[in-house]
Amino acid sequence: MAEVERISVADARAKLQANQALLVCAYADEAKFNAARLEGAIPLASFEARVATLPKAQEIVFYCA
Repeated sequence: MAEVERISVADARAKLQANQALLVCAYADEAKFNAARLEGAIPLASFEARVATLPKAQEIVFYCA
């Protein structure tokens, strides 16, 4: 398993804007997702539904607020 790396908000934003990363809200609860949603983020349930189809090299940024 890959090591978890923490990155800055600025780095996460740059990766997202360059389409280099997938932004995932780490809350399973939809109400929490809606309260903490960042532009371009997908909910955890959506990520879980498509994780098997993502490229192995896909960078994923999880966040929680």
